[in-house]
Amino acid sequence: MTDSNLRTPTQEQVKQLSSQGCTADDWSLVKIDKDFDLSRLRHCNFLGNVTVFNLSGRVSDVHGVEKPCGLYNATIINCSIGKGVRIANVRVHVSNYDIGDNVCIEDVGTIQANLGATFGNGIRVKALNEAGGREVVIFDELNSQFAYLMCVHRYRPKMIEKLEAIAGRYVQKVKSDRGTIGAGVKICSAQEIIDVRIGPAAVVNGAASLVNGTILSKADAPATIGTGVIAQDFIVSESSSVTGQAILEKTFIGQGCMIGEQFSAKNSLFFANCECFHGEACSVLAGPYTVTHHRSTLLIAGLFSFYNAGSGTNQSNHMYKLGPVHEGRLLRGTKTGSFSYMMWPCRTGPFSVVLGKHTGTFDVEDYPFSHLDARPDGKANFIPGLHLTTVGIARDAAKWPRRDRRKGDIKRDKITFDVLSPYTVGKMLKANAALRQLQESTDKSVEEVGVGGALVKRPILRASQKYYRKGIELYLLEKVMEKLKDCSKGGENCRQTFAVEADALYGDQWVDIGGQLMAEDRLRQLQDKIENNDISNISQFYEGIERIQQAYAKDEWLWVKTKFKDYFGVDLDNATVHELLEAVNEYQNVKSKFLKLVSADAEKEYAKLSRTGFGQDGTAVDAEKDFAETRGCFEANSFVKEIKQAVADLDQSVCKIKEKLNV
Repeated sequence: MTDSNLRTPTQEQVKQLSSQGCTADDWSLVKIDKDFDLSRLRHCNFLGNVTVFNLSGRVSDVHGVEKPCGLYNATIINCSIGKGVRIANVRVHVSNYDIGDNVCIEDVGTIQANLGATFGNGIRVKALNEAGGREVVIFDELNSQFAYLMCVHRYRPKMIEKLEAIAGRYVQKVKSDRGTIGAGVKICSAQEIIDVRIGPAAVVNGAASLVNGTILSKADAPATIGTGVIAQDFIVSESSSVTGQAILEKTFIGQGCMIGEQFSAKNSLFFANCECFHGEACSVLAGPYTVTHHRSTLLIAGLFSFYNAGSGTNQSNHMYKLGPVHEGRLLRGTKTGSFSYMMWPCRTGPFSVVLGKHTGTFDVEDYPFSHLDARPDGKANFIPGLHLTTVGIARDAAKWPRRDRRKGDIKRDKITFDVLSPYTVGKMLKANAALRQLQESTDKSVEEVGVGGALVKRPILRASQKYYRKGIELYLLEKVMEKLKDCSKGGENCRQTFAVEADALYGDQWVDIGGQLMAEDRLRQLQDKIENNDISNISQFYEGIERIQQAYAKDEWLWVKTKFKDYFGVDLDNATVHELLEAVNEYQNVKSKFLKLVSADAEKEYAKLSRTGFGQDGTAVDAEKDFAETRGCFEANSFVKEIKQAVADLDQSVCKIKEKLNV
């Protein structure tokens, strides 16, 4: 900060300040505004170069109470203090900080920046593998895609070298001998803040110890650090809160996260909208929407996203041989039930459910929407595709976009929310073929067969194919219907809507890169550009993944057209009106059955068994009334209403499409 109104205090001013309990090693190093109200400085000790701008007016504290600006009972060392600031009751000192306008700092111990501080940038986090080998360099601009590539794709060492160079250059850029506290920050009752850079509008209330970190914050996306928090070697991003005596060590917290209620994390990365309470995380790579709410839940050496951990969930990554070297990967949307246990290495398919104690390992990543239940011997009973039509999956698909807590215009993590996509449906196609081959090759006398270390009862092989066919057909037909809805009248005009954009890229396999879905070939192009220095800084990296995000819809449609022809035998470019009408009828049939299955699953929540315990001390009639008062009725449930509306919309939509085709 610079201001032509700044002056060294006159002898008369020094005399007045001294009478108010203020001292300085050298008053010539102190600069104050020429119109400064000297009554605003009381019992302050100034050491080194100190600049104090106009402190007139009032500023609100962490509780919203307005108080007079000024410096009271504080030792200030080598600081620049902006306009409208209040600093009161500093027990040790505030040293080497540039403090923005309208900041309120009260009842703190030490706030200090040291020479060469990097504020948490450059810390190497042992994510996914507790023994190391997959370290991710954290820095302010880190996002889930960058971290995923650096952590998981170690088979491309040249790319890893380039990514580390990008991170390293950023670290050098932020390295400084001075800390910053941005405009509008509120700090109260913090014991120590050492080498921490704090962004505008952040609130730090009651923190125990913050050492070597950054609190990214903006006026439209403030961050909060709460009571009793201990954090070392950390970065907390915009719109996030870390409260309730949480403990962080070598940890990155992405945007829109909520961490609290004594949760502890070490060597872990959490990205957009994660929620972590009570439990513990060690060497975790948590993609968007990872949720753990319960005491005695341990997440260790795992990769997660869109994940929900049941109470008491834990894993083992240590076989007492070569150390904690094992890793687990629960692909997007996985849920674990209460007291679920897995011995790493294990890998689930997307949107699967894991129950019980699994002492055997399994790898069923190509079987989405599956059910894994531990047997008494620790092996896994496996039902592929079972959860495709469960109400929980449908609710998740609707709630995730609504629960995006990221504020402001910058959202670093690229997120694809789609449940059905080329990623999941591609896996279903692969799984369906594998199950069919197993069914055909398995003797009828065999009771169960092994699939990736899990066990499937032979009759389930047929049932699981049925589940997957429903999902495959629903997705492919729905995507075609979306195109038909947008076309003008007439079969010929509708076929024109099936055209593929010239720059669309076909990839048979799709991948999930930290919550962003893309064709595998898009990923390869990105990796090649990084290795060839076409992407050499973080801005270019963001541009690269943004282009992939923008290409998602066109790449998806090319994939759908290709798979539609393979699966249904219909070339959409040359489809007759009769073939399109057949597709519309099939869509109506498949979609209505799907919605009915989801509705039926939801209705189980209102079944007689669910009413156990209601109407305590009353009659059967009282039980019905108690249930209705507490839970409501099935027909009035908001999600059930959405399902019913979807059925009505389906019929109307189909009628409109048929009208267009029959012109």
